[in-house]
Amino acid sequence: MNAKVLVGALVAAGVIGTGAAAYRGHIEAPVSQAQANPVTFAAVATPAATPGATSLPLNGFSDLVKRVGPAVVNVSVNSVRKASTQEQNNIPEEFRQFFRGFGGKNMPNFPNMPRGDQPMRGQGSGFIVSPDGYILTNAHVVEGAESVNIRLTDRREFRAKVVGVDKQTDVAVLKIDAKTLPFVRLGKSAEANVGEWVVAIGSPFGFENTVTAGIVSAKSRSLPDANYTPFIQTDVAVNPGNSGGPLFNLAGEVIGINSQIYSRSGGFQGISFAIPIEVALNVRDQLVKSGKVTRGRLGVTVQEVNATLAESFNLDRPRGALVSAIDAGSPAEKAGLQVGDIVLKFNGNVIERSSDLPLLVADTAPGKSSPVEVWRKGSTKALTVATYEGKAKADDDAVAGNEKAGGGRLGLAVRPLTPDERKENRGRMGLVVEDVSGAAARAGIQQGDLVLAFNGNAVKSVEELREHVSKAGKRVALLIQREGQQLFVPVELG
Repeated sequence: MNAKVLVGALVAAGVIGTGAAAYRGHIEAPVSQAQANPVTFAAVATPAATPGATSLPLNGFSDLVKRVGPAVVNVSVNSVRKASTQEQNNIPEEFRQFFRGFGGKNMPNFPNMPRGDQPMRGQGSGFIVSPDGYILTNAHVVEGAESVNIRLTDRREFRAKVVGVDKQTDVAVLKIDAKTLPFVRLGKSAEANVGEWVVAIGSPFGFENTVTAGIVSAKSRSLPDANYTPFIQTDVAVNPGNSGGPLFNLAGEVIGINSQIYSRSGGFQGISFAIPIEVALNVRDQLVKSGKVTRGRLGVTVQEVNATLAESFNLDRPRGALVSAIDAGSPAEKAGLQVGDIVLKFNGNVIERSSDLPLLVADTAPGKSSPVEVWRKGSTKALTVATYEGKAKADDDAVAGNEKAGGGRLGLAVRPLTPDERKENRGRMGLVVEDVSGAAARAGIQQGDLVLAFNGNAVKSVEELREHVSKAGKRVALLIQREGQQLFVPVELG
C-alpha cells in the first residue's frame, strides 16, 4: 500500500556530474511607489478584495498574466552537498587495493561513485515586492545556498543577497541591486473565499513563467511541523520549481506563496498549499528590520478538539485548543493555566481550531499580557497570560503483576510508577500501561504509555482510574505521556 507523502513542491536540485535529482519543499503582486519602503515597509497597504478577484473574465487569465507576469522571477541556487563518510566508504575495497598495488595514492574518478563534496544546483520561484529589488520566496529554496541568481522575464540576471530566512514559516527575503523593477500588488488571503479562482505563476521543472489556475479548495489548513502557518489549500497545479512563486486572485493581488504539495509520487496530484500573504509580510517586515523573527510564546502544547474530546469535556461542540502540556515555569503555568483547559478565546479572538492559537500568540509581542478564556470542568474561566520570547520547541509503591483497570470497557493493564521511574519523571504521578486491548487499543494507546489523567482528572492509582471508568459515559479522554510528549487521546468506551 502506497502511503500518502507530504512533500515540498520546490526545488529540482540536480547533482552535477551524476544526473541525480532531489526534491525539497516550501509568495506577492504591484504596489504603488508610496507603498514600497525598502527598510520598514510600514507604508505598504493591503487593499481589500474586489469583485474582480472572484469573477472569471471572458478572456480567461491573459490580461492578468500580462500585468503581473513580469514581477515573477526564476530563482537559481548553487550550493555544495557534503558527501558523507559512508558514501566515501562505498568504493569497493578490491578497487582500493588494486590501485594501491600500483603505488597510486588517489582513486580514479569512477562515474557514479561519490567523491568528496558535490556541487548542487536547484531552481525555484519568487516575486518582486518593491521596485528597488526586494523579493519573496521560500526558505527551503535558498537553504544552504552559496550563491543565488535571479532571472527576470526580460532575461536580465542579478546576483541576489539573502536578507533573511524563517524556516518555521518557510519564508525568505532576497534583495537585488536594481531600480524601477516591476512588482506585485498585495491582497488579503483572509478575504479570499473557498471556491474562488486563483492563478499561480512560477518555474515548474525550470519552465519559467508557467501559468496554472484553479480554485481555493480550503483555508486554514494545518500541516505537520507548520505551527505558524494556516495554509491555503488549492487545486492549482504546483510542481517542483513552483515553490516560492505567487498565488494571485483575479484582481492581480498576491494572496499566498506556493509552498507544498500533497503527493504519492512527488508530483502534483490535485492538492497544493500556499502560505498566506499576511504571514509572509509579517516575516518580511521583521527580517528586513532586524534580520530575525521574534514570536511570542505561552509555554503550552495544544491539540485539536474532536467530537469525542468535546463530549468528554462537556463542551457543546468541537472548538478551541486543548492544552495537553505546560512548560514548567512558563507564563502559562504562572497564570494558572492547567492541562485539560480548552482555550476558547485569546485577546478577544475566538479560537475555533487549535491552529488559531499559535498564530495569535506568535503575533503578540513578548512581555505583553493578554486576556484568555478557557473551558475548565464544565464552565468558562477568565485568565490573563503574558507571552515571552522563545524558540519553537508519584507516591504509590510498585505492585507485583498487572492490574486490569476498567475491565472490558477500557482494556488497559496498568501499574503505578516505581520510585525510580517517578524520579526520572520529575516526581510526576501516573500509571504505566503494561498491556492494552479493546477500546484503548482501538484509540491508539500503546504499551509503555503513561496515563496521567482521565477526563481532566489526575490519576494517581489503579483504584482511581477504575473508579473514573465506572462512572464514565461512552466517550472519555485520556491524557497520556509518550516519549516525553503529552497528548489527549479520545477513547470510545461503547
